[in-house]
This record gives sequence, C-alpha cells and structure tokens, in this order.
Amino acid sequence: MSKVFNHQKIEKKWQKKWEKQKIYQVKDSVKNKKNFYHLVMFPYPSGDLHIGHWYNFAPADVYARLKRAQGFNVLSPIGFDSFGLPAENAAIKRKIHPKDWTYKNIGTMTGQLKSIGAVYDWSRKIITSDPEYYKWTQWIFLQLFKNGLAYKKKAAANWCPSCHTVLANEQVIDGECERCGHEVVQREIEQWLFKITDYAEKLLSGLDKIDWPEKTKIMQRNWIGKSEGAEIEFTIKDTELNIKAFTTRPDTLFGATYLVLSPEHPLIKSLEYRIKNLGEVKKYIAKAKRKTELQRTDLAKEKTGVELKGVKAINPANKKEIPIWVADYVLATYGTGAIMAVPAHDSRDFAFAKKFKVPIMKVINPVLMRVPNPAARADAAVSELAIGGDFWEGEGEMINSAKFNGMPSEKARWLITKFVAGKRKIQYRLRDWIVSRQRYWGAPIPMIYCERCAREKRGERKEMPGWYAVLEKDLPVLLPNVKNYLPTEEGKSPLAHSEKFINAKCPKCGGPAKRETDTMDTFVCSSWYYLRYVDPKNSEKFADAEKIKKWLPVDIYIGGAEHTVLHLLYSRFFTKALCDFGYLNFDEPFLKLRHQGIILSQDNQKMSKSRGNVVNPDDIVNKFGADAVRLYLCFMGPYDQGGPWNPTGILGVRRFLDRVFKLKSQPDAKENSALKRLLHQTIKKVGDDIEILHFNTAVSALMVFLNEIEKSGVLSSESYGIFLKILSPFAPYLAEELWEKLGHKTSIHLEPWPKYDIKLIQEDKFELVIQINGRVRDKISVETDISQEEAEKIVFSREKIKNWLKGKKVKKIIFVPNRLINIVI
Repeated sequence: MSKVFNHQKIEKKWQKKWEKQKIYQVKDSVKNKKNFYHLVMFPYPSGDLHIGHWYNFAPADVYARLKRAQGFNVLSPIGFDSFGLPAENAAIKRKIHPKDWTYKNIGTMTGQLKSIGAVYDWSRKIITSDPEYYKWTQWIFLQLFKNGLAYKKKAAANWCPSCHTVLANEQVIDGECERCGHEVVQREIEQWLFKITDYAEKLLSGLDKIDWPEKTKIMQRNWIGKSEGAEIEFTIKDTELNIKAFTTRPDTLFGATYLVLSPEHPLIKSLEYRIKNLGEVKKYIAKAKRKTELQRTDLAKEKTGVELKGVKAINPANKKEIPIWVADYVLATYGTGAIMAVPAHDSRDFAFAKKFKVPIMKVINPVLMRVPNPAARADAAVSELAIGGDFWEGEGEMINSAKFNGMPSEKARWLITKFVAGKRKIQYRLRDWIVSRQRYWGAPIPMIYCERCAREKRGERKEMPGWYAVLEKDLPVLLPNVKNYLPTEEGKSPLAHSEKFINAKCPKCGGPAKRETDTMDTFVCSSWYYLRYVDPKNSEKFADAEKIKKWLPVDIYIGGAEHTVLHLLYSRFFTKALCDFGYLNFDEPFLKLRHQGIILSQDNQKMSKSRGNVVNPDDIVNKFGADAVRLYLCFMGPYDQGGPWNPTGILGVRRFLDRVFKLKSQPDAKENSALKRLLHQTIKKVGDDIEILHFNTAVSALMVFLNEIEKSGVLSSESYGIFLKILSPFAPYLAEELWEKLGHKTSIHLEPWPKYDIKLIQEDKFELVIQINGRVRDKISVETDISQEEAEKIVFSREKIKNWLKGKKVKKIIFVPNRLINIVI
C-alpha cells in the first residue's frame, strides 16, 4: 500500500468504478426500504462552479449519504437551470450564442460536479433548456391558462434598460435589477402574468404545516402581506361619483382629514373637468409613472403630492368636506388605489400633513394603563411625548368620534364600519407574477394570436379575444436557433424578427395567426423541476402518477435563502395549482427546508470577480483533493452561517486525512475500554449531528477519535472499519480506498450505518449538582445511576454541605437521577 495519499489517482479510480458499477443509480422502489427524496437547488450554467456551489452541494451530500446508510432508498438528483438571464447575459458579454455558451458550461460543470463525489443519480439529469424538458414547462403554462390562472394585459412594469426586459417585483432589489445592477424604470407593456394572488391565502396557511426556517416563513408572510380591514366609501361633493378606500383602522375614520389617490386612479380622469390645477396634476402623474413601485413606496424618501383643487370628498362619519390629493406613495395595485389619510394616527400621513399643512384631528386617546405590559406602556409614553401628542398609532380610547367617544378603539373598529355601511375586507401585498420576458434565451410561450378572431370577439377565453393555446399535440414549441439573439431596445423579443417562428395557423378558424414572441421567465422552469426528476425521460406526461406518489413531496430541500420570495414561493404556487388541477396528491413541494450560509473571502468580504477574491474550487481540489474540500466546508463553522474562507484551515483538514491514510489496524488487537467507549460515542455523535446538519461538530468528533487512536497505538480491524464507515459521508474517496485495502469486495457506500452500544455510550461517572433551596452549593463526581440513598450519604458527609445545613431543618429532598439533588430547608 502506498504511504502517500495520492488524491488525484484515487479520485479518478473511484469515479470510474462508481460510474461503471452504477452504485448511485436509484430504483423507484426497493424492498424493505423507504423512499427518501433529498434535493439541492440546481445551478445556473452561467460559468464554472464556484466555492459557493460546493458549499451547497458537498455538506448536503454528507446528509444524503447518511440517509442511504440508515437504510433509505435515497433519490439525490442534479441538473441545470439553463434558461434565462444569468446564462444569456454571460453569453452576450462574451459574444457567444446563448445555446453554445450554456451547453459548453454544462459540459464543464458536469465534470466539476462529478469531482465532488456526490451520490447524484446522473441518469436522471435534467436541463431546463432541453426541448424534452421545456415541452412540459409549456404544458404547465397551458394548464394555468385553461384554468384562468394565466392572462395577458397591458400594465406598468419594471423595465431594465440594460437587460432590455421586464422584471418581476421580486427581481428588483433596492430599485435595481438583481442581475445587472442597473436602475429599473417603469414602462407600459403587454405582458403575461400568473394569477398567484388567487393562492395568497393558501400560500399563507400552508406555511404552518412545513418544517422551514422561521425567518424564511416570516419573509414569505410579509411578502404576501395579508391585511384585514374595511372598505369605506367617500362621495365626491356635488357629483354622483365616489371613492372606495381600504383601511386597516376604520376606528380612526372620524380623524380622516384628506384622501390620497394613486397617480393611476381612474377617477382622476373622470374629475378633470373640475380640477382647477389640471396641468400641475398631469405633470406630477407623468413624473410618478416613471418611478418603480419600490421607489414610490420607499419609507425613507420625502413624501410628494399635489392637491386636486376644486374637488372635495365627504367624510361619511362626520359629513365634513375633505381635500383630495394625488401622491405616488399610493399604488393602484394595492387595495383600491386610494387611502383615507388620518395624520393623527399614522406616521406616513402625519409627515405628509405636516409638510402640506393639512388639518390633523386626534380621535384616539392613548390610555396607557390599558397598554398590556409596563415596558409597552413606557414605550407608548415615550412615543406620545416625542411627537407632542400629534399622532398615535396604537389602541386607546375614542375621542372626537361622536357617539363612539369613550369606547375602546378595538370595539369601535367594526361598529364604525357598520355605522358608515362599510365592508370588511382582506387585502394582500402580493402581486400577480409577471412571467413574460422580452428575451431570446427562454422557453417560448405556447400561445397564438389570431387578429380575425379578435375582431370577431372570439377566443379560448372570453376576456382574451383572439388568444388560443397551442394544441398539446404540437408541443413543444421549439425555440429557433436564430443568429440575431440580442435584446432589442424597443422592448420586443428577438423572436419578433423571425418570420418563420412567428407565422402560425389559428387553432380555431384555421386562418393566419401569430405566435407569442416573448419567452418565459427562468423561474417558471425552476418552479416544477423537482417533479421531473422522478420521471425525467417520460415523453407522455410531465411525470408518472405512481412515481409521483412514490417519491413526493421532497423530504428535504437544501439551498440559499436568497430564493425565499422567488423560487420558493413560485414552487409552492405551482404545486398548489397542479394539486387543484388533479395532477398531484399533495400541495406543498418541500416538507423540510434548510439554508446554507455564505462563504466569504479571507477579509470577510463577499466574493466577486471584480474584487479578485474568488476562490476557485478546481485549484483547491487539484492541490488538496475533493475529500479535503468536502471536509473543510463541513468543518469551517455552522452550516447555516457560513464564514470566511481560511487557507490554513484546508491545510489542517488535509493533514487529518493524511493521518487517517497512515492508520494501521491489527486483526486481533484488543483496544482499551476507553477507546471502545469513545468509538461508540463517536458513532452516535456523528450520526446525530449529521441528522441536524451540524457537520462541523460531527467532523470535530472524528478528529477527537483519531487523536485517541494515535495515543493508544492499538486499533482492531473491526474498529478501523467502523471508523471508515462514519468517515465515509465526509471523505467518500479516501474511505472507499481504505475499505478496499481491508479486503472488502463491495463498496463502503453500500454498507449500513454502524450501530452503537447504548451501554457503552454512557459515562461511568457524572457530575452531581448539589443544591440547597434551589441554589448550587457544591458539585461532586459520582457513579452513573447512583441511587438516591447512596447520593444522600455522600452529600450529607461533605463538610461544605454540613456547614450550610448547620442549625437548619431539612424539609424535603428532591433527587433527579444522574443530574442533581436539591435539599429544601
């Protein structure tokens, strides 16, 4: 046996053997084994694998290997999220056709992924830009369309001038494109949307039944943004027109001193003949329409607005005339596009009223003694003093509210709603998902538009004359291999210039028609990919129903938290919709979700090519080996936190592997009892820690055990084999090589997880805590499972305890086995 751990030679050897033996190829069912679906978020093939990919994949693979060893039939697939902006932008930058660039990267990344040594079943690989895959992406689009959940309309959209495409709200970060960082503007454009808002309540309630990080659930809840309140109707003075406003605080209605309309509100058009400063109003509206929703609703920005002079509304509670304003912080897409402003009880309204000198009417008096706890009362008092009593956002006692005076605001809320004939309503912050992109590299939208049918008011759906779904037998609608794939500045897809692609026959009248030229957002492709893995080669269905039942839903999903309000929300929507359509028997895709942290550079900065601080995993693997990279990523800290890359850390891990490689065992060696006990404790510790993704403490336990082996100098072949088994999830190549050297003919990765002896994992002694009246007064090392009688003898014989009990009467003794004894005096 070589004395040097030649990782390059060993890795190549076992990659070939594992592939030839197909040890990671998964059957849909195995006798006496329960199926377990383990999934990591698949990568964009927009470049090489970076160390962040490794941090997602390698530790997650340790978990998959444990589940295999525990006797589960584990599906752990991999693929490529290959359509969309990431790959296309990278290709354009290099002046390469997106298809050529993407598939070149897939070839490179496949080799890199295989070097990780993961249990991926490569026979199930999916590539979202393959026609065999996007045929079913298009099919799902058609199901959504046929069920009224996909529609096209002209509306203001987030437009990236650099990427030349529409972006969903979720893809705009602080007013900038998430992909290129360019400032986003608003543009009126025809676009396809999915009616995710129809599922707002189901998306909210479903969070209660899944094992996800609470922070992720909170972010989704906030994004969905459920608000319960009332819709109040205000009449316009001297007209038959009215304005409906949604409010979560109808109890403050008597304090509404003005109304605010969104710049897009249709009532403004109807009131033009009465507005005395119409030019000023139109100028303000035009300026507002150039801003994104995020820019308009930024709480930090100074509020702007223009009063509609010559127009007044009537407050339905007190019949007072109040002015009407137009302001960009009110959105047409939320509620009714109008708000009743109560400056005495809302910070935003208060700031607006102060700036524009609008009257402020206080209608709730904070009764501090009614605030639930002292800390909250103190905060309330400070708030009241800080603002001089001008506004109060909490509950209290009604004042200046006619017959409701003196009533608790909580009680008055719905009584006032009833008093003005208002309606209780629920609103959501969530908006419908814009899925059309004016780009080339995406799945074509399988829709056809017939101008003749549109003129004659015919269409597959009444509200969309002229539009028809492509017949299912004609799927997939293939993405043509065009030469001119660059995005156009006028906002049209490059496919709009391909006559061969555009021209089609109307499915209804048979006349000339046009194909939709926009392509689908990449998140449409990734919203259902986990379903395809269970049956990736099926040409008749997106997946066989029986296979779906055998594998789904996903047992554990591991990936980045950055996808919380994008991919993770969209996947839940798709799953619920397909369940409602009868194609799935579950409505949540991922039963358990866990996030990995982010790996930073040595100086705690985010890695980026522009900073020149990116760690190339290929270089590290070549130098130290895949096992060393796997082990270091597991050892560097808590998996959900990540941390800075430390070059000396990988050196230490490599030295650990070299020491393991040099270990020698003796078939008939007799180890001391302490080492045997530690081995069984290590079996339990490593298994338990992997189960909860505490990889760093599991690796630490392996290191402690190795230290003890080296100290003792004696290791039996049996114990050596067990040690290799619990090391194998972390270092699959080295463990397999050493397992073979022990004379085994089958792979170590087909071996069961070792069982520990419960008796051996218990310590002979423990530290008994001695309390007097609940306070710790002493500690003493005693035998495990000591009886209460024996413990009392030892405790009462100690001088320290005698002094504490001097002249005192013992009333009671509380004994907690293997933990403490409490003497009550």
